[in-house]
Amino acid sequence: MDIIGIDYTAAYEQGAGIGRYVRELIQALAGHDDQTPYRLFVAGAKRPSLPPAPGPNFEWRPTRITPLWFARVWHRAQLPLPVETFTGRVKLYHATDFTLPPVLPGTRTLLTVHDLSFVRAPETSTPVLKAYLDRVVPRSVRRAAHVLADSQATKDDLVELYGTSPDKITVLLSGVGARFKPVTDQAARQAARQRYDIPGNPYVLSIGTVQPRKNYARLIEALAALGPAYTDTHLVIVGGRGWLDSPIYRAVDDFGMAGRVHFTGFVQDEDLPALYSDACCLAYPSLYEGFGFPVLEAMACGTPVVTSTISSMPEVAGDAALMVDPYDVEALTDALRQLLVCDSLHAADMVARGFEQAARFTWARVAQQLRAVYERVLSN
Repeated sequence: MDIIGIDYTAAYEQGAGIGRYVRELIQALAGHDDQTPYRLFVAGAKRPSLPPAPGPNFEWRPTRITPLWFARVWHRAQLPLPVETFTGRVKLYHATDFTLPPVLPGTRTLLTVHDLSFVRAPETSTPVLKAYLDRVVPRSVRRAAHVLADSQATKDDLVELYGTSPDKITVLLSGVGARFKPVTDQAARQAARQRYDIPGNPYVLSIGTVQPRKNYARLIEALAALGPAYTDTHLVIVGGRGWLDSPIYRAVDDFGMAGRVHFTGFVQDEDLPALYSDACCLAYPSLYEGFGFPVLEAMACGTPVVTSTISSMPEVAGDAALMVDPYDVEALTDALRQLLVCDSLHAADMVARGFEQAARFTWARVAQQLRAVYERVLSN
């Protein structure tokens, strides 16, 4: 039987974002396929810290060599050290995080590209990171036998910006974890607040690494513009510190929001449903997203959503969210005002639509579609 190698490094290194995507993907795959032998490559891993394999047909292939070292060897120096040195021979190798390592002749390759934000919104990336991605990602896309895109928006960007053939790209939309559902237990919601020092005020929730692409500075400005009637409403930003974040923290003082904006840092996955459920709404006015998990997670928890009109957000949100131009602070303020009346008919309608929209995105469907892509790539 054909052996498939999959890069699990992001899942090992990152709590959210691509890390969560890879963890959920592998768990769903394990639930769908208990026959195909899989080898999970993990760079920078110490074997004792790895969890049990997700299934009897999954095998860890860790190495202590760090991702930074591999980036230097594989992508800067372009040394032809095949990934099979660490995984053993595989028939197909799935690179899950933008870049494709060297492989042995005859190995089929699949590459996941989550977004092209470093091209579409270059101001949101550091110059060093952008220069690296601009060099490595197009080369990886060209080399890959097939490419997975997180959304139709990402596929369209690959076609337009890199000239990639549409036939070479499959859109694989993500799912929503079953743990995301309304938390009605007030004690559980209060406990989550206390763990992250969130006061008892009504709050708008926003989730994502503290970096320019998440558009937090404009969100802070929009909340401040709501006026005196909403001075009791706070903003809770969940996410680790990122890059180019000084203007975001400065906006708190510039707009007189000291004491009303709370940066929790990274939170545990198990606390997210309570935080979503306790929020008046989720504000996710990102400047670019390959997919955007928080939109669907909030909907699954019964929380109304305001998000962006650009990139993948219309695909993910459907007609179940308020959509705004993320550069238009006035429009964002108006949308927040509509949703902060938590017992309004409009907010209730958004919640009902949100449940329906989130139910369309399941990881079981994702696993089934991924297996079909694997079969197609192996047969070509």
